[in-house]
Amino acid sequence: MSRIREAIERGRDEHGVAFIPYLTAGYPESDAAAGLARTLVAGGADAIEVGIPFSDPLADGPTIQLAGQKALANGMTIQQCPEVLRQIRTAEVVIPLIVMTYYNPILAYGQDGFVKDVAEAGADGLIAVDVPPEEADELSSRCRNAGLDYVPLLAPTSSQERIALCVRQASGFVYCVSVAGVTGARDTLPDELEPFLKRVRRETDLPLAVGFGISRREHVESLQGKADAVVVASALIDVIEATPRDEREERLQAYVEVLTGRRRASD
Repeated sequence: MSRIREAIERGRDEHGVAFIPYLTAGYPESDAAAGLARTLVAGGADAIEVGIPFSDPLADGPTIQLAGQKALANGMTIQQCPEVLRQIRTAEVVIPLIVMTYYNPILAYGQDGFVKDVAEAGADGLIAVDVPPEEADELSSRCRNAGLDYVPLLAPTSSQERIALCVRQASGFVYCVSVAGVTGARDTLPDELEPFLKRVRRETDLPLAVGFGISRREHVESLQGKADAVVVASALIDVIEATPRDEREERLQAYVEVLTGRRRASD
């Protein structure tokens, strides 16, 4: 069993649904990733997505776009991704790390070199947001050969045939997008989400993680028994943006503890 799948299933069994937060490499400062990762672990993270910024992030809403723009302005590039992962590992973060990026940066780096280098630097999985399943066999094969899980994204609009194709390429977990749109915190989760998750579940026994729009403890609780993990991104960036640097880690950990159920929102 992969480290990612094991971590998600353990987190689900221990607290109802595993928690996977997202951080943008190079944001809010070029060297912030290791400290933020430690904070996310302290708050209850079961795995961490490490986003590599890209200048044309078609799946990202305004919040993650802002973080990506600041990271790029700080000098973050795809070539620095392995070093960011090494910094996080050097900070004694041992939970699984999942690199999330777009295909153009991978091509610019070189597919073989990128997969090999991030695996050696401490990554456990890869999400390439904009790779269609019809063209993903080559990249998913490279990931398998390097010991990385390849994690596809599925949307509520995905046909049953496409769902079946994606999960055949997947390992670790399947990322189920809650809405047909871009990332961003939302007040409520759509009614169509549960039937969508049931459609995906018919095709695979891999853990299902729900992302896009998760921002409140009630969102997390509503997915217990329906999904195995939640991915939270924009809401965490909102906390970072609204918090002075010297209070950032304390506020971020408190917010993650609320989402994971370790702390009440009123505390």
